[in-house]
Amino acid sequence: MLTVYNTLTRKQEMFEPINPPFVGMYVCGPTVYDEPHLGHAKSYVSFDVVVRFLRALQYRVRYVQNITDVGHLLGDQQEGEDRILKKARLEQLEPVEVAQKYERYFFRDMDRLNCLRPDISCRATGHIPEMLELVQTLIARGFAYEAEGNVYFNVNRFAEYGKLSGKRLEDLKEGVRVEAAEGKRHPFDFALWKKADAGHLMQWPSKWGRGFPGWHLECSAMSMKYLGESLDIHGGGLDNQFPHHECEIAQSEAATGKPFVKYWLHNNMVTVDGRKMSKSLGNFVTISELLQKYNAMTVRFFILQGHYRSPQDFSPEALEAAQKGFARLSKTVQSLREKTGGGSVPLDSLDDRWKDIRTRFFAHLEDDFNTSGGISVLFELAKEVNDMIGAEAAIEDLNSADCLFSHLGEAILGFSFESASSGSSGTEKDILDFVVTLRSQLRTQKLWELSDEIRDALSKLGIVIEDGKDGSKWSRT
Repeated sequence: MLTVYNTLTRKQEMFEPINPPFVGMYVCGPTVYDEPHLGHAKSYVSFDVVVRFLRALQYRVRYVQNITDVGHLLGDQQEGEDRILKKARLEQLEPVEVAQKYERYFFRDMDRLNCLRPDISCRATGHIPEMLELVQTLIARGFAYEAEGNVYFNVNRFAEYGKLSGKRLEDLKEGVRVEAAEGKRHPFDFALWKKADAGHLMQWPSKWGRGFPGWHLECSAMSMKYLGESLDIHGGGLDNQFPHHECEIAQSEAATGKPFVKYWLHNNMVTVDGRKMSKSLGNFVTISELLQKYNAMTVRFFILQGHYRSPQDFSPEALEAAQKGFARLSKTVQSLREKTGGGSVPLDSLDDRWKDIRTRFFAHLEDDFNTSGGISVLFELAKEVNDMIGAEAAIEDLNSADCLFSHLGEAILGFSFESASSGSSGTEKDILDFVVTLRSQLRTQKLWELSDEIRDALSKLGIVIEDGKDGSKWSRT
């Protein structure tokens, strides 16, 4: 049975969705004002496996992820400049150009990392009517108030404010110096609707004047529109636990009178020398930069060999180690599929020997999505496969092993062994295939010196050629 660590209750619980087999899952998406970095990759790869595994358990998952293209302001108290407007000014573009540009970059990089696209990808700017309706409901129920064109949520009216993060208002007020904005009743009252000045490039009409939505409001309005007033799972980075997710709970439950989320899942951060990787600290590396040096599956493997709730320290040495580890695994799969010719067997036809491997893998993933444990089972399977290949095992056993790699490694953990076995994909792979074929032809013609020059040149690029009775193959060191 699947158990998950629920940040709300601070304990690991049996997973029981509200209306099985349906599972409504919402994950906070990107604010599209810059390229995604490795910290974003950890979050979205981690929740990608959550979705994949829930589906492997036969749950019918609706996966919703937002695109924040307005309203995410600078500063802890969301009183600064809109991040997208700031970027638009720097790049001399319209805000919508900035948002669409970096949204394309986001999905490009998620596709490279083999993350499933969400079932619904919702943009904040496309849901202004729903947000205005939610604000009006909160005012009518006495949880929000208007002040000079701004609308704030009254945190003192929601008695359970702080139940997710464990923070108390009295401690916040004493421990942090926060100046209340003009018209605010409490320094930690947060904006549901912000008044826009005449020069603000993103604004909409409302009964309180022209303005734009608050960042916290957006996620509540969009998640409830597509998943109902109570969600099974809400995911996001640990850094969003407070104030973002805390504010989501307050405004959602104040509006509906119902529990907002049953299970809160938070992934921990990628760190550099023990400090959180972030744009504000300037210590980040973009996914695009990483993929110039490493295969996308190496990056995915690096992320999944740690637990989603544990911090993960980035270094070139850690990526190199991940590259070597995954190369061993993918080379085994490649060798296996050369023997089977791509043949496999249906999952439900596996005998007890192979079912036991699947059971051990599932036991790890059922323990709060322990991907590291799942990967260890794949390495055990790889060892068995290498022994079988050496012993020229029956094709039925090889096909069964291939079925498990497809099911456990590819369908659930999201690896792509075929593209990763070479360390390349697309055009680069085609070029290398051609060069190796050309070299084989030179060897056939006994032009040894020229063929050796090609081998040595590829070796300097990190490409190793293995010559065997079945021809020549290449792989990355």
